[in-house]
Amino acid sequence: MVQERHSVLSNYTNTEIPSRIITWVEAKSIYKKRIKKDPSFKDDSFVCFYIDDYKFDGTRAGIWAQPHRSLEILSHFKGIVTPDFSEYQDFPYPIKLYNTYRMRVFGYWCGHNGLEVINNVRWGTEESFEYSFDGIEKDSIVAIGTVGGSPRRLLDRPRFERGLSELVIRLNPKAILTYGSAKYPCFDKLREKGIDIIECEAATASYYKKKRGGDE
Repeated sequence: MVQERHSVLSNYTNTEIPSRIITWVEAKSIYKKRIKKDPSFKDDSFVCFYIDDYKFDGTRAGIWAQPHRSLEILSHFKGIVTPDFSEYQDFPYPIKLYNTYRMRVFGYWCGHNGLEVINNVRWGTEESFEYSFDGIEKDSIVAIGTVGGSPRRLLDRPRFERGLSELVIRLNPKAILTYGSAKYPCFDKLREKGIDIIECEAATASYYKKKRGGDE
């Protein structure tokens, strides 16, 4: 029996599909270009963190180490997808648990400070199901990253699909945003169940698409 858990983000969880999702790196670039000309500028994008950890989780300038500086940048955007702190399968259990905790706490803090929030969901092997879905509101919009490894790697796809099924059982999301491709059979099955699957093009895919177009 699945234990009921209270959502720590229920007051801040966004209920509408974002018009645009950009990465933290892109957000910093926009901020740098616009802040001097218009200190009160607002961008309608949601900021995500589906990038290498060192680009947003540095010991000196990362979002966790310097949250107030990070909030100054993020406050110029409509909302965030909560950070995708890595949970590699070979990480020690306490580190994986800690990184999930950081996802939720940072999201709660941003919501408390006026940003709209969509929960990123990250899971590993089956023992991570004990905590990976905690603190997330049921029947909400959630986000997952499909860039990089899962579910592209055939060897890792069964693990990804088990976690995705568990996500649906525990959270019953009304929509799942995928940062990266959603062109996999597991997503087709969810569409058949009436769950909206919204594919958000990753920055790298957009770059190469433009590059191919320019070469034609």
